[in-house]
Amino acid sequence: LEEPAYQSILRYRYQLEQYILGHPGFFHSLVPLEDDEFAPPIVRRMIWAARCAGVGPMAAVAGAMAEAVGQDLLKESSEVIVENGGDIFLRSSKEVKVGIFAGASPLSLRIGLCLPAAEHPRGVCTSSATVGPSLSFGRADAVCVLAASAALADGAATAVGNVVQSPLDLDRGLEKSRSIEELN
Repeated sequence: LEEPAYQSILRYRYQLEQYILGHPGFFHSLVPLEDDEFAPPIVRRMIWAARCAGVGPMAAVAGAMAEAVGQDLLKESSEVIVENGGDIFLRSSKEVKVGIFAGASPLSLRIGLCLPAAEHPRGVCTSSATVGPSLSFGRADAVCVLAASAALADGAATAVGNVVQSPLDLDRGLEKSRSIEELN
């Protein structure tokens, strides 16, 4: 699947880069944007996920890319895992264990998710204020979200991470996740 994956990545990256060239506000927005019916599907998916989670569309970019590439690869194989910097699109007929990397946190790679086999694809995405280049307004080492859409999981992980400033904010983070209707 290496060549189909590579071609898929190039196609979606090109679509995204071209859209950003014509719509620089899309790249910089930290708030949800209105849908653009003329945008490429990957851009529209990011806009949808961002609107659901209450964040800017780039908060969903890694999950949206993993999802778009994964959907393409499902045409070639019924078993797919696409990992994009902590954001995963997967469909597996077997149980999958996903470790959570949280940088210097004592919980890093000591906790994870055990996902049962499923016929439908899903996204598992992690957002962090301390690991990687992503912008976060919170201080969480790792917020991991499981959703039917990797784009949504990515945007939601960012939204939840943004409200966590200290361990005292864990309830606020859970409350934020519950407020995202598409996750429930």
